[in-house]
Amino acid sequence: MKTLKLSLMAVVGAFFMVTAGATAQTAVKPAAATVKAGEAITWKDTTHDFAKIVKGTPVSHEFSFKNTTKQTILISNVKASCGCTATNYTKTPIKPGETGTVTATYNAAAPGAFTKTVTVTTNDVEPVKILTIKGTVADAS
Repeated sequence: MKTLKLSLMAVVGAFFMVTAGATAQTAVKPAAATVKAGEAITWKDTTHDFAKIVKGTPVSHEFSFKNTTKQTILISNVKASCGCTATNYTKTPIKPGETGTVTATYNAAAPGAFTKTVTVTTNDVEPVKILTIKGTVADAS
């Protein structure tokens, strides 16, 4: 019985040590080069309608933005909502007054209406921006 109590105390003690260590390691780190409130990058557009496109013909749209802040903007991640959409984007730092782009390419493989999104993560005051492409794929007849 004494061994059981000691074992139980050791397990509980180890649990608290692990939990306390994990909590101490998850301290909030300051954001690197975060843009100040009141400043933001300016997107030319955030939605593009391809209207009617032909099946089997990939289509692309280039979303552009201007850095209207006083700090350098960095795009840290661009993610499409599905595998049917490919992306490309400005990978270099965008200084104040400069422009950057995010290109979305849709593989028009299946007929019908579509709406896809591209999530762009930056160090802007609005760190996540959702860009949307949509349209209707028609058979090539």
